[in-house]
Formats: sequence, structure tokens, C-alpha cells
Amino acid sequence: MNHSKEMAKLAIKALEDKKAEDIRIIDISNVSVLADYFIIAHGTNRNQVQAMVDNVDETLGRAGYGSPKIEGYDTANWALMDYKDIIVHIFDKENRTFYNLERIWRDGKQINQEQL
Repeated sequence: MNHSKEMAKLAIKALEDKKAEDIRIIDISNVSVLADYFIIAHGTNRNQVQAMVDNVDETLGRAGYGSPKIEGYDTANWALMDYKDIIVHIFDKENRTFYNLERIWRDGKQINQEQL
């Protein structure tokens, strides 16, 4: 299994463990050199968003994927975790609706977990 798929599965599990809402996976490997997958989710408050970031970081770190570049942790309205092969976007609900990454990256292919 390639690293990006394994990383994506681990990140999704970590998000689910913290009750992330509306987790989406966008395969951008054919439309961008940024990463293979975007994983997008949201939480209901700042503490939950930070808990999701912490859990993804801890889970992928334990699996040997090192430390990501993390932006937006303190404000927690849009946290971005860049693992190079995957990029995890964790929003609060208001900012997720506002930025609508699914629309911006519609050239990518939305997939479900079973397709990883």
C-alpha cells in the first residue's frame, strides 16, 4: 500500500475518534503536485478542532510519518496539517462553509474511505 493511502486512512480514523463532522477525501493526485489527498473535516468548537489536530498529529507520528507543518492551530477556525503526501484541513463549521474547498478543488475526485 502506498504511503499516502495509509496516511489518509490513519488521519481519517484519528478524526473519527474525535467526532469530526462530514469528513471528505479528495484525490488531487491528477490535478496538483501539492499532495495526493486532501482530507477535509470540521468540528463544532475551538477545543474540538484542536483535539482533532492533536489526535491526527499523534496518530501519524506514532506510525512514523513525522511532524507535519501545522498552521492555524491557535485560532482553530481553519487548521492545516501538511504531511506532503496528504493535507488535512480541519475547520470550524462557519469557515468550512465560507471557504468551501470541495468546490475550489472540484477538479479533484471525491472518494470514500473504501476507495483508499
